[in-house]
Amino acid sequence: MPSSSSTADIEPFTIAVPDAALTDLHARLDQVRLPEQETVNDASQGLRLEQMHALLQQWRKHDWRAREEQWNAIPQYRTVIDGLGFVFWHVRSPEPAATPLLLTHGWPGSVLEFEQVLDPLSDPVAHGGDRSDAFHLVVPSLPGFGFSDRPNATGWHPGRTAHAWATLMSRLGYEQFGAHGGDWGAFVSTELARLYPSRVTGLHLTMPVASPLPEDRQTASPSELRMIERRDLHLADGYSFGMQMGTRPQTLGYALLDSPAGLAAWLGEKFAAYADTRPEAGGGVSLHQQADGISLYWLTGTGASSSRWYWEALRWVPRGPEEENAQPVTVPTACSLFPAEPWPTARRWAERRYTDLRSWHELDRGGHFAGLEQPQLLVQELREAFRRLTPSGT
Repeated sequence: MPSSSSTADIEPFTIAVPDAALTDLHARLDQVRLPEQETVNDASQGLRLEQMHALLQQWRKHDWRAREEQWNAIPQYRTVIDGLGFVFWHVRSPEPAATPLLLTHGWPGSVLEFEQVLDPLSDPVAHGGDRSDAFHLVVPSLPGFGFSDRPNATGWHPGRTAHAWATLMSRLGYEQFGAHGGDWGAFVSTELARLYPSRVTGLHLTMPVASPLPEDRQTASPSELRMIERRDLHLADGYSFGMQMGTRPQTLGYALLDSPAGLAAWLGEKFAAYADTRPEAGGGVSLHQQADGISLYWLTGTGASSSRWYWEALRWVPRGPEEENAQPVTVPTACSLFPAEPWPTARRWAERRYTDLRSWHELDRGGHFAGLEQPQLLVQELREAFRRLTPSGT
């Protein structure tokens, strides 16, 4: 157990959204104004009106109080690091020898991405697994997300957040630990492993931060060429949201804070576009899950602050594959690749940056939101990965 001195600056945290905030939300949902139907028969103009109606209908039925009670049953805490307050889940395994594991979310996600994996990862015996696969779990909300504080000054980018996560783990008494992430969580986890290689025992990613070099386009295999084409198409046709948040987040924030329909469309479009929505693959992120996440963004008022994360991050990220590879990661790494990921990565690109790449598993279903879409698969991938990555598994 962590010592009392290490937890002196950590306090329990309870979610308690005021009734007035819920009343206001319901009133706004009752007064939503929607545009006319799109003029195309696909999603090329954004979230389709039919999808928006279904999402808003689900949100109107959403029972925040019931979910609030469930979330408050998860051990949740708050601590201040580098002047900013962070709220996080800390689920300790009943197995004393469990591996500490830090899980980091991205956008438009939240800690809710990991809600369904908490129990099987922390208590595998109770879920038909082996006690050697147990984890002590730490799941923080990024700066400006969820119930973590919203920064009131510049500088909270993935690198600074990685330093904060290292401090958090020390404060909890975990001097060594594993790290997992997708989306921006992959950037933070990659940076954490790069900066603290003696502390991060293993790194697991669902979106490796590694890009093709210019010459890779000339030497690409057919599968790599498809990946490059998909990345190029996404950058040209699917990433305008990132450019907006990366350049004018404050302007966008006014709409996201004032209009629940605007927020639902902004987040819901990506929940639909980035998921594996094939019926045989589970249908993607359910409307219920989307309503959970959108409610969290709305009731914490983080539409603008989470957008500013992009403004910070896009000024911090390496400028191209050469700069990425100039910042190598030597920590043992495993990657799980889901087919609907909008930023596909080839193994040989990743091997240049992650120099101790021990596992590369390409799955047949799932997308960008692995913990929401395929929680059982993510549990399986994390267990198998850390068998290979931790000292006992080498």
